[in-house]
Amino acid sequence: MFFLDPNYLIYMIPALLLMSLTSWYVKSSFAKWSKVRARSGLTGAQAAQKLIQTAAYSIENGAALRDVRVMGIGGSLSDNYDPRTKTLNLSPEVADQPSVASIAVAAHELGHALQDADNYFPMRVRTFLVPAVNIGSNLGWVLILAGLLLKITGLAWAGVWIFSAGALFALATLPVELNASSRAKRLLVESGIISGEDEQRGMNTVLNAAALTYVAGLITAILQVLYYVNLVGGRRR
Repeated sequence: MFFLDPNYLIYMIPALLLMSLTSWYVKSSFAKWSKVRARSGLTGAQAAQKLIQTAAYSIENGAALRDVRVMGIGGSLSDNYDPRTKTLNLSPEVADQPSVASIAVAAHELGHALQDADNYFPMRVRTFLVPAVNIGSNLGWVLILAGLLLKITGLAWAGVWIFSAGALFALATLPVELNASSRAKRLLVESGIISGEDEQRGMNTVLNAAALTYVAGLITAILQVLYYVNLVGGRRR
């Protein structure tokens, strides 16, 4: 129903273009710096393991990192940290390649492990919001549609509020991702795994490009909420 509404396209075409551009930028940045071999000669998995060993003995709450395992995972740029299993999951192009890009991505995911060890508050907030987002993404638009069809404005607005949990999650995600990248940059430079201005430039390019995807995700989520607010508010008028 919604995608047949011309107003929906007005809101979402800019969002889709933004997401496409940021996705292209991330992939092109990673591809470029994947071809640049790091002077340390470490693969992403080796760099992550070295950083775990270093951080475990040198930072506050670092001992919690001793239980973090570095594992392989399928897919392309599917890298993630799972706080439930204390597992750093790295894709083949990150785990097995001794490139500046691979090391940067692996260190970013380790940044999430450090957040977990530090009980980083924004990460706790994001984790708390996950159930609400799972419910809201499926239930919100159903309530909006039901409210509009049945002409029950209150029900439609309830759907809007529930659906907006996705935007709140995107907002909570942004500082978590930015902080993980900040931790990664500091660890890589201090450990000497990334050295020289050229390698630091590559590291910054890869991680900053990845951060833009979360900015684009937040903008997209906000535009979706604004569309539904306009839709329900317009019907009421």
